[in-house]
Amino acid sequence: MKKWQIDDAVKLYGIDKWGAGYFAVAENGDVVITPSGEENGPQISLHEITMGIEDRGLSMPVLVRIENILGSQIKRLHDTFNKVIREVEYTGKYKGVFPIKVNQQEKVVEAIAEFGKEFNHGFEAGSKPELIAAISMLKNRNACLICNGYKDEEFIDLGLYATKMGLKCFFVIEMPGELEHILQRATVIGVEPRLGLRLKLTTKADGQWAESGGERSVFGLNNRQVIDVIDLLKQEDKLQSLELLHYHIGSQIPNIQDIRSGVLEACRIYEELVKEGAVMGYLDLGGGLAIDYDGSKTNYHSSCNYSLEEYCYDIVETIASVLDKSATPHPTIITESGRATVAYYSVLLFNVLGITKMSPDPVPDVVPDTTYDLLENLRITHSSISAKSLQECYNDALFYKSQAHQLFKLGLINLRERALAEDLLKNIMIKISTVAKELENPPEEIADIEKLISDIYYGNFSLFQSLPDVWAIDQLFPVMPIHRLNEAPTRPAIIADITCDCDGKIDSFAGHPHTRDTILLHNEKEDEEYYLGVFLVGAYQETLGDLHNLFGDTNIISIHVNDDGTYNFTRELEGDSVEDVLSYVEYDIKALKKRLKDFAEDAIAKGFITTKERKTILAGFNEGLRGYTYFEKE
Repeated sequence: MKKWQIDDAVKLYGIDKWGAGYFAVAENGDVVITPSGEENGPQISLHEITMGIEDRGLSMPVLVRIENILGSQIKRLHDTFNKVIREVEYTGKYKGVFPIKVNQQEKVVEAIAEFGKEFNHGFEAGSKPELIAAISMLKNRNACLICNGYKDEEFIDLGLYATKMGLKCFFVIEMPGELEHILQRATVIGVEPRLGLRLKLTTKADGQWAESGGERSVFGLNNRQVIDVIDLLKQEDKLQSLELLHYHIGSQIPNIQDIRSGVLEACRIYEELVKEGAVMGYLDLGGGLAIDYDGSKTNYHSSCNYSLEEYCYDIVETIASVLDKSATPHPTIITESGRATVAYYSVLLFNVLGITKMSPDPVPDVVPDTTYDLLENLRITHSSISAKSLQECYNDALFYKSQAHQLFKLGLINLRERALAEDLLKNIMIKISTVAKELENPPEEIADIEKLISDIYYGNFSLFQSLPDVWAIDQLFPVMPIHRLNEAPTRPAIIADITCDCDGKIDSFAGHPHTRDTILLHNEKEDEEYYLGVFLVGAYQETLGDLHNLFGDTNIISIHVNDDGTYNFTRELEGDSVEDVLSYVEYDIKALKKRLKDFAEDAIAKGFITTKERKTILAGFNEGLRGYTYFEKE
């Protein structure tokens, strides 16, 4: 067999496809991070970081944030748009905006404000808490602050105060009735509001979030409502306040054609608004810039069939081509690229706690006699497997599997005989899978057999807390070992979390040309932890996570990489303790401790424990309350 090479690991896990220049595999088999995304930039080992985290006394799982990647993504976005603007001779500008809902964590928003300062990168807020957070962070008055969502009087007042303090704060009108309220509060506060309209475009995008666009989308104004807004503004002599047109046809848009179609339709409305006498000047395309999670560069929902440069060209050229026909001035382009900004900067790390292996005992030469010759038939089926008999043997195996189940229920075979039957069936499936891999076009049901013979690797994490989109919408995130990649992985596996839920597993993995039901992992080594990483998890996952089985937030480490390749742990945030998560679900911790004490005292009275044992037991409970909700090493 060909000797395993680093390139084989790169190809197997597709890290060169989805890594965007930020992630690669070093010659020693470690996954390395290049925060600048540049080929010769400083690199750090993710496995080395993991060792440093544990040396500092923090347990897995840990969410690692690489701060520099935020800056690199913001720079990439602005540099690419500005390059295209120059080449196309577009006369408007570009301003990026980060939707806070994508990741509301303080350090994330703070870092984006800091890295985005030189690019006039702003924020989008859809609630009062998000708006207050944005105003407190956004110290650049040349950046845009976009206000979406439901707007009560308090929300409106907050935005108007921001306007009064010199921020470019736009109220996006997306429901009938909002405009009158905004104009009324603006008169009371004494400030000219900056207004935008959210369109309900006909254009719909493919993918997971297709319902965000189209005529039946929840938010946005239809054409009649847009006309009504224009007429009201004219009536109130406030048409000069209308500066922005906004639309959003979906997050993670995989097909560039949909992006082009949306821009084209929006530009025609923009052009008409200018003809109506509106000042305009800003066109906000919303989100949609996709991440290639699976590395396939296709219009599959976990990928995208375009590059950042193609995205920028299609937007800028489409706007220019439409508006130039009527000599309409080019607007400032705004995109709300949240996923593309933060997805890359976070990696979830966890250790493997144990493995259930699909490793049956070898097939014996002779088997015991059983009813209907069950075991002998299974042994013969195993010996008969060949390329020509593959389908027949597979069908026979399924029949004998059902037969073994029925015979055991009827008491016609005993437990040892049933266990031997299961071992024989496993050996049959393994042999069928091995032979099928040598065929050019194996039968479809046999091609999927690997999932039936895969190991289960138990990871020290909660899917529902750290990767909720995997469970909720079948989101695909890149998963791979972060070390030992100079060794050939040989075990097909799925990954289970430590919740008591059958949905708590990852059993869909990036692959080419299709997703795979299993991932190849390494055998465990004695006295050595095995670590896996889930990548591109910076968008949405931290806020959407829930407390299933009362597993709380993980430990979090923020890292800044220096130009010389050294790095600093800039922030260390301990994950939830048992006491924390119990308080989240309304337990009174003092009352809980009192009940434990009372129960222990009752155990003394009834002779179950001694007074000295009570002290030890209560100390154990107190230590447990202070402990991490995940598996901790002794």
